[in-house]
Amino acid sequence: MPATDHKPRLGVWKFASCDGCQLSLLDCEDELLRVADAVEIAYFPEATRSHIRGTYDLSLVEGSITTAHDAERIQEVRRRSRTLVTIGACATAGGIQALRNFADIDDFLTAVYAHPEYIETLSTSTPISDHVAVDFELRGCPISKTQLLEVVSAFLRGRRPVTPAHSVCLDCKLKGNVCVTVAHGTPCLGPVTHSGCDALCPSYNRGCYGCYGPKENPNAAALSERLDQLGMNPSERLRFYRTFNAWADPFREESERHES
Repeated sequence: MPATDHKPRLGVWKFASCDGCQLSLLDCEDELLRVADAVEIAYFPEATRSHIRGTYDLSLVEGSITTAHDAERIQEVRRRSRTLVTIGACATAGGIQALRNFADIDDFLTAVYAHPEYIETLSTSTPISDHVAVDFELRGCPISKTQLLEVVSAFLRGRRPVTPAHSVCLDCKLKGNVCVTVAHGTPCLGPVTHSGCDALCPSYNRGCYGCYGPKENPNAAALSERLDQLGMNPSERLRFYRTFNAWADPFREESERHES
């Protein structure tokens, strides 16, 4: 950050989401006090009613774009933000609500609402990067508070954040976990999923659910071959890839391959 006479202004914005990623910032507890001391929290409805108008040095954006109003609002957030970072699966990959992208939204509206004619929504749920330029994406459902602190720290120091790009498998090896797939035949998305959760599910003998989205250069086709050997049929493999990050390109392409 260049030297300025004021603390950098932080804005935290919500679109279609569950608020879990914003809560990860509040969960920083002791570290949050240092963050609050280093920045001016200018907009953060989850934590404060105060709203400082104007521009923001750093904006953290949670949630996907699911309405025409939000498609307009994100343009305004981008114009007022010097640096824009998307946080969480909804903002980086459309979230669980992106499952609508594979079906007819009118069918969902009719099934859920007594009067769907009153509902105004887009037919898709899309990540923020589909609408505006994004400076950095922080994945997870929810995000890791450690990685979030790294993003804020990197911003304050004028450098790019350092977040691991390897798969969950490496985390399992570092923790000494026995591979749940090799040892128990448990389906696991760990080989193609971005690190960030500290291999939480495999540490409890459960397969990875892909909460942090696809890692760099994932080989989902090879994983699917292994899942086939475990007895998982194509329809099961389709659902396996369609969870929190279903609209992320590698997961979407692989699920569509099994759908066809």
